[in-house]
Order: sequence, then structure tokens, then C-alpha cells
Amino acid sequence: MSKTRVLVAAGAVGIAAASAAIAQEGAQPAAEQPPVNSSQSLRLPQNPQVFGTAMPSVVKATAIVNGDVITQTDIEQRLQLLAIANGGQIAPEERQRLSEQVLRNLIDETLQIQAAKTEKIEIKQSDIDKTIQRVADNVKRTPAQLAAFLESNGSNIKSLRRQVEGEIAWQRLQRAKIENGVTVGDDEVKAVLDKMNASKGTQEYRVGEIFLSASPATETQTLDNANKILTQLRAGASFAGYARQYSEASTAAVGGDLGWVRPEQLPAQLATVLREMPAGGISNPIPVPGGFSIIAVQDTRKILTADPRDAILNLKQVSIAFPKGTSRAAADPVVSRFAEAAKSIGGCGGAEKIAADFHGEVVTSDQVKMRDLPPALQRLMLPMQVGQATQPFGSLEEGVRVLVICGRDEIDQSAPSYDDVYNQLNEERVNSRARRYLRDLRRDAVIEFR
Repeated sequence: MSKTRVLVAAGAVGIAAASAAIAQEGAQPAAEQPPVNSSQSLRLPQNPQVFGTAMPSVVKATAIVNGDVITQTDIEQRLQLLAIANGGQIAPEERQRLSEQVLRNLIDETLQIQAAKTEKIEIKQSDIDKTIQRVADNVKRTPAQLAAFLESNGSNIKSLRRQVEGEIAWQRLQRAKIENGVTVGDDEVKAVLDKMNASKGTQEYRVGEIFLSASPATETQTLDNANKILTQLRAGASFAGYARQYSEASTAAVGGDLGWVRPEQLPAQLATVLREMPAGGISNPIPVPGGFSIIAVQDTRKILTADPRDAILNLKQVSIAFPKGTSRAAADPVVSRFAEAAKSIGGCGGAEKIAADFHGEVVTSDQVKMRDLPPALQRLMLPMQVGQATQPFGSLEEGVRVLVICGRDEIDQSAPSYDDVYNQLNEERVNSRARRYLRDLRRDAVIEFR
């Protein structure tokens, strides 16, 4: 409406000017009149201070999805959201490819929101507010501070809210249209449990997946995109972050996490590759029905076999700080004395005394999973007993510290419950049907590209 008013006003000014010019034709000027300032009545300042952000000169539609417009601004703001999530700027050579992927994501997101509305699924603003609050809490900001941060980095809180709305809509749509129609039989669950008991001692994997759909016509382009994503992942980009943004599987919302799986639980194409992968490995794009998958092995363990890395620890951390600018030579004697004191700490009861002797501090942390510790610390602590402290670790800038084991509970591995297996089988079927459902939404949509 505002644009229409501007056009009407401009047209009125044009008509008035033309009429004045016609009226003056043939008339003889009596005397030269001084020029009239048409804005004089507005009393405008000669050097105005401009507030706010300039509107783009043209807001151009990039795609229209069943009547809903996606603009280049939408793409740019979502692209910056991706850059922020991955902790840096996007390389110029990657920008065009990522823009194309973001546009596809926005189209899918629009289709999901539209489908939810068709099914009378209401996404309340309060639902979105709760998720935004959690996101803000995770980065130790208020929602208002998060909005300001996004704005200062070229994105917008509206873009994040739209993404959250799409994720909520898709989750509820799956529950309404897919999950209720999925069934898992008792015999299927029992068969899996029997296989697991028969496979005791064999390897199990914690797997993440990024799935990109492809048709015969788009296979080459999709594979090229998958290889570019792989390059970024192997350069250190967040697998979970890329899975949330690019994966078309229903696990995208949880960073592509498939949980703990055995190779035989996965499609044959993935299982073959998975068996050859080490912990921390990322696969090449794997052809699977309907597209390509990239999988990452986050951890490994042996089925139904006790693993010391499953232990739950109660810890005390003793840390000492150094003044800014302290040299390594000056710090080394202090660190050496700290290391000697830690060797004879005398259990967790001695942590406070050492902290006092070195003007340090003590932090207590219970129920820490050994697997959640950095790999280097896991290697240090696996052979340690309760009451022992690690060697000092850290840096002069962030502090040197030791961890003291106050308690250690070993976890007895047993077969998963009936409910665990049932839920996993159910999730796999929901995931498969969700892919087909989204494919049907794309097929039936009216999408215009501009």
C-alpha cells in the first residue's frame, strides 16, 4: 500500500507540472519572476541528520512459492545467519553456491509452513519466542541483545524467527501426517534385540548424517554441492551446523545426529562405508536412494561390552591464573611446583589447600561423562584412580589447571530396552516418509523464479 501511495503521489506531481507547462505556452512573460521553492512550506533543514537504515532501492522477488514471495534480502540475511552459526565469513567463491542452497532451503521452508497452515496447524508467536529464548540463553544474551547482534552482522531476527517457525511447522506436520501412520511390530523389535545380543562385542558407531536429495536431472549438481560441503567440513566447519542448514533428512533439526547405530541398521550403501571409518572420520558423498549422504563418525564403542569411557565422574578442578604478559620462563617454576603439589594432593579433600597455596580457585562438577571430556584428557584420566589428579594442562592466558577425580561410577552395558529399539525403528520410518512427503510438496507446488 505504501508503494502504491508513492506512485500515485509521483503521478500527481507529474500531471501538475505538465498542466503548468501547457498553460504557459503562448503566454508572454510580463517580468522575470524569482524561482519558487516548491518545498518551502515544509521548512526542511538544509543539512538534515538521517536516522535508521536505508531501504533497498528495489526489492526484487527471487522466487514466488504458491504466491509467497522470497526476496534476495531473505537469502542474504539467511546466508549471514549461516555465516554467524559457523563462526566466520563466507568465502567469495562459496557465496554463489551457498546462495543457491539457501534459496532451496527457503523454498522447502515455505512449503512446510504452507502445508502446516493447510492442515490447520497453528504456530503461535509464543512457541517461536520460547525457542528464540533458548537460542539467546545458549549464547548468553537476551533476545533483544541477540536481535541487535544479528542486525550488526548483516542478518535479522526475523530471518531466525522464520527458520524456527519452519522447523516447528515441519515437526508438527510430521506428527500429524506421518507419525500416526507409522507402525512397528513386536516381531521387528524382538528381531533387532536378538541380533544385538548375537552381536555382543562388535562395533557400534555414533553417526551424524547430511542428506541431499537428487533426481537424475540434478544428480551432477547435487554431487558437486556435496563435495563443496565436504571441503568445508574437512577444513573444520561444524558438521552439526551444516546438517541443520543443508540436510534434507528429518534429523537436520538435531544437527544430523542418528545416535548410536550398528552398520546393519543403516542402508547397505552407508553400512559398507561406515565399517571402514575411524572415530572422527567424515565420508565422501555416498550415493543412496533419492540422493547423496555424507556421514561422520563421532564416536565408537563395542556393543553390550563395558567401556571405561562410559564412566561417570565427580570432579574438582583446581586452576591458577597468571598476570597478563607473564613469560613462559617466569611461569615455568610456578607450574612445576603446582605439578608436584598435585601429585600428592591427597584426594579431593586436598584441593582447597593447593588452591590456597597457589592463590587459585576450585570448581566442583558432578555427573561428568568421561566421553564428554576432550580426547587428550580422556587419555590422561582413563588409567587414573579416585583421589588422583591429572598433570597440569591449559595455557598461561586462560589458566593452568588440574582435574581431581572424586568419584567414578562404571556403567554396566546391557541390551537396550524394547522402547529404545522401538523408538529408533519408528524414527527411521518417519524419516523416510518425511522425505517422500517433502518431495510431493515440491512436485505439487507452483514456483516462479525471477
